[in-house]
Amino acid sequence: MPSFDVVSKVDHSEIKNALNQAQKEVAQRFDFKGTGAALEQKDSVLSVTANSEDRARAAWEVLVEKLVRRKVSLKHFDVGEPQKTAKGGAKIQITIKEGIDKDPASQIVKLIKDKKLKVQAAIQGDTVRVTGKKRDDLQEVIAVLKSTDLDIELQYVNFRD
Repeated sequence: MPSFDVVSKVDHSEIKNALNQAQKEVAQRFDFKGTGAALEQKDSVLSVTANSEDRARAAWEVLVEKLVRRKVSLKHFDVGEPQKTAKGGAKIQITIKEGIDKDPASQIVKLIKDKKLKVQAAIQGDTVRVTGKKRDDLQEVIAVLKSTDLDIELQYVNFRD
């Protein structure tokens, strides 16, 4: 029976490469000299620090530019509000979101069932497995999910006949 999985994964190596490029650019650019602007990653959290809120936002914009150039979707990032640091600077925490949470997964299943296609959708951890008898039905499900604007970036993997 044909099936495929709907997942939301991020390419961590591309994030690391974009972060390295952004760090180099921030270190070299004249408008960041003396601002203490820094970009760091610890596990699934990115942090942008600078001596002012504006410089922190500008450093984040440099990183966004590098991420977009490397085709990393910005839907994978949950950007927090700038927070004041001890020395009067600012810090922005960015969380990397990966996997499909329960609410969006149930929304995907409901969307598939509302289309009245002859497929079954089941939530399996942080993925949604879609099975059906015909390959055309599964391709139609992919087209429906691509045309729907969800708050997460979706990939379609493990397509099996």
